[in-house]
Amino acid sequence: MTRLGAWLILALAPLLLAASADKPRLVPDVSQREISIAYSFTGAELLLFGAILYPDGRMPDKAPDIVVVLKGPSDPMLLREKAKVLGMWVNAESARFRSVPGFYAIASSRPLKTLVDERTAAIYELGLANLQLSPSSGALPEDQARFQAGLVDLMRRRGLFDEQSGSVEITDRVLYRARLSIPARVPVGAYTAETFLIQNGRVVAVAVRDIVIDKSGFERFVANSAQRWPFSYGLVAVLLSLLFGWAASAGFQRMRR
Repeated sequence: MTRLGAWLILALAPLLLAASADKPRLVPDVSQREISIAYSFTGAELLLFGAILYPDGRMPDKAPDIVVVLKGPSDPMLLREKAKVLGMWVNAESARFRSVPGFYAIASSRPLKTLVDERTAAIYELGLANLQLSPSSGALPEDQARFQAGLVDLMRRRGLFDEQSGSVEITDRVLYRARLSIPARVPVGAYTAETFLIQNGRVVAVAVRDIVIDKSGFERFVANSAQRWPFSYGLVAVLLSLLFGWAASAGFQRMRR
């Protein structure tokens, strides 16, 4: 960095601090930073809560709004469309997406359409209709829109996509809380819990907390074994299948006698 650049930063620092002090801040937290999935895991409920800090303690005349988003992890996905040909269902057209979150849940203090415009919602990916799934196929825009709508509908029916309007509670314009349900089939990996403070149609503050969902116990041992020793894992799986098949056949033969 040049000497002139350093002097500019020193000169502008008070102005930057004053500007940041004029905006409210979020102090968020979550009820669990780590969620363990064992054989008896049937789902969980995550509490996202926190406080809004206003500059000089001056609260706005109009109550603010809060939107919370729990998202992750993202992976490529190929979606196929089936068609009936000669009385049989076969794979027809397909679409590939580069980045599909394995889980996405959003909750807001009011319906999203009343909080921000379409441009702001698209920038921050607020709502299922604004997810940036990055289609990689060369399909026409209307075909991509059809496949994306089908993908969102499929993930919603699996319980992996969820949208809740009016479920964020705000107390005295300072404290907020929201509950998000995590289904049993949620994928493991790194997640982000994002909180957005919205005033007069603009996002004025954003805060992020990291969450890890991972397997534990025997399920973790099996998953790690499949990743570290894939050949041995496959061999053991085949041997166990043969053993169980032989045992079932032997038991059936004894029952017939």
